[in-house]
Formats: sequence, structure tokens, C-alpha cells
Amino acid sequence: MIPTITAFDSSPDRGQGLARDMRVRWALEEAGQPYEVRLLSFKAMKEPAHRALHPFGQIPTYEEDGLVLFESGAIVFHIAQHHAGLLPDEPHARARAIAWMFAALNTMEPPILELQTAKFAESDKPWTAERLPLIKERIRYRLGELAVRLGDADWLDGAFSVGDLMMVHTLQRLKPSGMLGEYPNLAAYVARAEARPAFKRAFAAQLAVFTGQPPG
Repeated sequence: MIPTITAFDSSPDRGQGLARDMRVRWALEEAGQPYEVRLLSFKAMKEPAHRALHPFGQIPTYEEDGLVLFESGAIVFHIAQHHAGLLPDEPHARARAIAWMFAALNTMEPPILELQTAKFAESDKPWTAERLPLIKERIRYRLGELAVRLGDADWLDGAFSVGDLMMVHTLQRLKPSGMLGEYPNLAAYVARAEARPAFKRAFAAQLAVFTGQPPG
């Protein structure tokens, strides 16, 4: 059975590939698995039919053969577990790849999302001017640690894995801030992932939602 995922019918990032269905699309492309997409409006996301799939009224969701999943990390992990290409076969390397996936979600992503919230949702608040430098300091601290760990390697732990997929998609959110460019090896790391054919196919599919044109 071909899985069905949900995505925004009107891309809030104007097709930049930052919506979380991009992670799921990319994982499916890396695994060579076909999939279908059901596009939703913001209104439809909050209605009972979708909340039955996702209790918090968000995207993406994943449906396959009676299984319903929500949360992009859980969905990508499920795909990686059931299809070759995203997790190493060797047990210790497999465990490390999973650890990097959680590091992306639990260590790197929170301050990056906090920066986006401060800039776009709280820009008119009186505390924002003082808060922004503190958030950026926390992000730079984590970026520095990650840059040291990556060093001159292509990927975080040997071959490309689900850990790299989640880490790169998290780091991409920093592009508008210019902060990623302060760490050349991390910028190169992201560019290397974006050059992967699977990423390009996933990005084109998400961009097509914004442009209204089929991927070419």
C-alpha cells in the first residue's frame, strides 16, 4: 500500500522547503518509496477529521495500511526502520544514527525555533530586542559544538543517514539569519545534503505546491 502524507495546501514558507512534510518527503525519496500527498488548508487542519489523525491539528501525518502516525520525527524514524537507505545495518552505527536524529530534534532545533518565534511571532513585544541576542548566543554555542564534531567529514557518522537528514533540515532554518555561514563546514554540510538527488526531488515536490506547477 502506498502511504499518504499530509501537507499545507498553501506553503507558509513560500516553497523554501522548511515545512516539516519536507522531512518525510525526503526520507521517502531516499528510501525509493512512492507516496501520495493530501493537501490541507489551515482551516481543515483544525477540523475533527484531521484532528483524528493529528491531535494537535498540525502536519504532517502519515497513513499506511491502517497505521496512522503524527510528528515528523516519528514518521521519519518509522520510514528509516522499515526501508533500506537511512539506517546502517551495523547495530552500533545504527544506534548512533538514531542518536543524531534525536540530537537534531532535541538539542539543535529548540533554540532555532525560538529564534523564529522571536523574529516573526513576537517581534512587536517589548522584550524581543533583549531576548534575541541571548537566543543567538545559545544557537552559536550549539553550532560551534556541532562544527567541531563534524570537522572535515562529509556526514556526522560515516555514511549519510537519518541523523544527517534531520540535522540538515533543522539547520536549513538558519539560512535567512546568516548564522549558518559563520561555520563554513556546516554550510558545506548542508549544501552537500541539498545536492542529493532525493533531496532535490522532495524539494521540487514541495515547491510545486507553492508555484502550482508540477515538478519538472
